[in-house]
Amino acid sequence: MRHDRDPPSFGRMEPLTESEIRASFVNCSKGEASRIRMPADLAETRWHDLDFLGWTDPGAPLRALIVVPGPVGVLLRRPEPRRSSSAMRSSMCRVCLTGHSADGVTLFVAPLAGAAGRRGNSVGEYLCSDLACSLYLRGKRQPRGRLVRQEESLSLDERVDRAMTNLGAFIKRVVA
Repeated sequence: MRHDRDPPSFGRMEPLTESEIRASFVNCSKGEASRIRMPADLAETRWHDLDFLGWTDPGAPLRALIVVPGPVGVLLRRPEPRRSSSAMRSSMCRVCLTGHSADGVTLFVAPLAGAAGRRGNSVGEYLCSDLACSLYLRGKRQPRGRLVRQEESLSLDERVDRAMTNLGAFIKRVVA
């Protein structure tokens, strides 16, 4: 039995067309969704490696997008790039729990869906800057720098379930 506070559950990521992706966005207007530029390599996307589709709009580098199975799409804003400090810092993605150094994690902000979003309300989450959580989970991408993904006793399926539960909680906050 699902309760209203449970994060949405998602199935496997299935291949999507451009029109399906555009129609999935819940926190922007249809006009704004029509102006989003799709990933350049959408036709070559390795869907079986993805739990969700995430990319930065090539035409608007401060705009990022996530589409989860359903499909449900969320428009995100990333902060203006800033000069990196000389101090070494590390951060962890709140979805896949991958540790990154320097700029590997970004606070993404999503306008809320509906009237609340039109009034300027938003929520944020720390995510892998390249939105490649699925690839980090599968060991197909490694964090830059000296950090290496920590070994866990959880299976890949369990780590994916945890990541999608974390992402689902964020999506639910956007849609609420």
